[in-house]
Parts: sequence; structure tokens; C-alpha cells
Amino acid sequence: MKKLVFILLVFVTTIVAEVKHIEPSKSFLKSGIKVIDIRTKGEWKETGIVADSIPITFFDERGGYDINKFLKELNKNVEFNEEFALICRTGSRTRTISTYLGNIGYKVINLVGGVMYLKGTGYKFSKYKK
Repeated sequence: MKKLVFILLVFVTTIVAEVKHIEPSKSFLKSGIKVIDIRTKGEWKETGIVADSIPITFFDERGGYDINKFLKELNKNVEFNEEFALICRTGSRTRTISTYLGNIGYKVINLVGGVMYLKGTGYKFSKYKK
């Protein structure tokens, strides 16, 4: 239920959000823009992570989330006015989260297609070490 309410809130506010939606590429990932991986720890262990990305889970394995906890971790890693990118498995979670973050003023890029898109390009992921 909590996830549904969040998704509805984001859907209603998509009209005003200014979010960039791009397909991830090797050159983008080398550009120096921080990448926040919002997948779960299990997903990070399964596929690895984008080199130098910052893993911060948004939705847990059951679909629950704690927006305040996520924002606290996010703000430890990016400045409010700093442009950064979000990645998940296929881009569906990042579409929702990036819209929300864009609506509250963050400069966010949604990496469309996520890790699965990158995998299809032959990108080699780094092992998750925590």
C-alpha cells in the first residue's frame, strides 16, 4: 500500500518534474557524474555494480521504503545542486524515484533500461564488496 501511494504521488507530480532520461553508455559512466544505484544488496551481489557507483537502496525486497533514510544517505553523497544519475535493474524504479527527486529540486538523470541495458552492451560490472 505504501508503495502504491508513493507511485501515485509521483504520477500526479510528473507534469512538473524536470528529469533527464538517457540510456546509459560507457562514455556517460566515465563522465564523472555520480551514479547512485538504488537496487537491493542482493541485486548488487548478483550482478555487481557500475564502477565507482554509490549503492543506496530505495525499495527493499518487499517493496517497502523509507524516503527520509534514503534522502539522508543521498545527501551524504551528492550536493543538492549537483547533477547525478540513478540506476536500477531495468529503469522502472529510477523513473519513479527520479521524478520525485526532480519535483523536490534535485538535478537527476534517470538511466533508462538500467543495469540490464548496460549488460546488453557488454559493460563489465565491478564486484560489490560490502
